[in-house]
Parts: sequence; C-alpha cells; structure tokens
Amino acid sequence: MSSALPASSSHQPPAATGVAWPDAQREAAFWRWFTPLAAQLGLQADSLAPASADASFRRYLRVQAADGSSRIVMDAPPPQEDVRPFIDIAGRIAAAGLHAPAVLASDADQGFVLLADLGRQLYLPTLQAAAPDQADQLMREAVTALVHWQRHMDGTGLPAYDDALLRRELALFPDWCVQREHGITWTATQQATWDRLCDTLVASALAQPTVVVHRDWMPRNLMIATPNPGILDFQDAVVGPITYDIASLLRDAFHSWDEAQEIDWAARWWQQARAAGLFGEHDFATDFGECWRALEWMGLQRHLKVLGIFCRLKHRDGKPAYAADLPRFFAYATKVALRYRELKPLVGLIEPMTGALTTTAFSLR
Repeated sequence: MSSALPASSSHQPPAATGVAWPDAQREAAFWRWFTPLAAQLGLQADSLAPASADASFRRYLRVQAADGSSRIVMDAPPPQEDVRPFIDIAGRIAAAGLHAPAVLASDADQGFVLLADLGRQLYLPTLQAAAPDQADQLMREAVTALVHWQRHMDGTGLPAYDDALLRRELALFPDWCVQREHGITWTATQQATWDRLCDTLVASALAQPTVVVHRDWMPRNLMIATPNPGILDFQDAVVGPITYDIASLLRDAFHSWDEAQEIDWAARWWQQARAAGLFGEHDFATDFGECWRALEWMGLQRHLKVLGIFCRLKHRDGKPAYAADLPRFFAYATKVALRYRELKPLVGLIEPMTGALTTTAFSLR
C-alpha cells in the first residue's frame, strides 16, 4: 500500500516532536507521506518519538493513536536501505502463521513504512533479568517458533546463502577486525591458513539441509508478545544452512549461556526439527553429535563475520559501542577452534589480537 503524495503537496509538521531529522528534505518527504495517513488512522503526529535504532541506517519511531494504541514508523532512507525485502518477508511470516509487525502502509520508494506495534518488551533484557525457569521457558518458545519458521516459511525467490555470500561475510573479519581494528597484516602463510579455514567452514555450511534463514534469530530481535515471540529484523532472510539460526540464538551477540544449557536447547530444537522432517535423509536426522558439530562450525562462521561487522560499525559508521562485545565473540571463536582439529589453526590467527586464550568446553565428537 503506497501512501505517498505528490511532492508539491504541503503538509506542515507539528510544532514539536521528539524526532530529529538528518536534513530538511527528508523531514519534508516524511510529513508529506505521514500527515494524511495520520488523519486517516487517527494517529497523533505530535506524539512521534524515537522507539529504537539498529546497526543499519534504519530507525524506528513510535506514534500514539487517539484510541490509546500505538504504531511504529520505520524510517529507512534510500539508497542505503531498501524496505521492499522487509515488506516481502513480513507477508511471508504472516502467511506462515508466525508473529511479526504487520505492514499497515508504506512508501517503498522513499523508505517509509507504518507497522503494527508489538510493544516494548524485548527478549534480551527480559532474559538477562529472568529467573532460570522463566529464561528456559522463553528460550523454548523461541526454539519452537524457529522450527515453525523453518518448516513453514516460503523461500521462493529468496537469495541463496551460497558460497559467494558465505565468503563475503568471512572476508569482513580480516578486512575490518584484523587490519582496521588491530593493524595487523597477515603473512602469506597466515593468509593461506585463513583460506583453508574458510574452505572448511563454507564446505560444512553448504553440506547442510536448507531452509529459510532469518540471519539474526537472536534475543535482541525477538519480542515478548502474544503469540510469543514477536519476530523483528527479518529483511535479510535467505535460503541456506539449517543450523544458522539456532546457532545465532544460542551463541548470542549480547548474552552468553553456559554450554550445558546451550546443548539442552539445541537438543530440543534438533528433536523438533527431526520430528518435522526438516533433516530429510541427512546424517543430522540420526546423529545429534554431527548436528552439534555443524552448528558450532556454522556459529564460528557467524562469529567471525560479526567481529568484522562490529569493527566496521566502529570505524566506518561511527558506532563504537558494538566493539565492547568483541571479547565475547573472540571467546566463542576460540572455544570452537580449540575443540576441532580442523579449526585449531584459527587460534594462532586470533591470539595476536587477544593474547593467549584457553577454554573448557564439551565435545560431542
């Protein structure tokens, strides 16, 4: 649904809101789109206020309605952002019977979307403050919703999480974390070691059964909602390895769990996925240990990518706060690298940036 008006239309903003705009042109474009929409839907334009921002150029604004309810506005400025994938995936999520913000109106050309509001209670702070039993229940609900996503999401026409994409993501680590953040230039021998590690991780990922992959199924992108959970930040969905999203959930960017707890939730996911037939004839269907190994290797690919992304956010995008979580990802990566013979050479590449790292972890191989 497009709510854009001609550029010549004049719609003045309210005298004051809590929202700052990067330039007058975008602010004017927003009010041309939003003012008639607010009148139509009973939205109180002067209540517009920041709701949240993310690691991209997108931000979210909350606006109150006359009936006491609220809506969310996505502000995703082109050309940095394209809201069309978000709108597409939101429709697929609804068709799959899952809970995500409904798209109420949009102007895709200008990057404005009006969404239903799932509330203010994110999974991440709730889990961080929760008693163990409550955290367990919330994570079980996230696991069950993930299996439903993997079983019912339509992946027709979505990009593939293919060899090229996996390698582009891995390249973020040497480009931004090794070179830019730490000022290290690898020798030819170190580069060859990295290339072999990339080959190993990519081969493992591509050997897995494929499903629709959210790509950020983690507590920061889940909401406490009815039905639970509400799902956010899904616009980058692709078709790819089945363990990617469960690895994202269990080894999160902003919160870590004891490994015994990770394995418990992974086993519950594995049991449900197997019952749903998601593994087909793959070895995963009969061997949880092999599935866990693939999950760890998939998680390592993600962790190396995120180390690069967080450093890029710091150096390119002026968002240094993300770098505070680099030690968590170095710890994840080291734990996995030390466990598996094929991955152990990674430790030698990491230690110049972290100092000597040791870890104790379970091995199911």
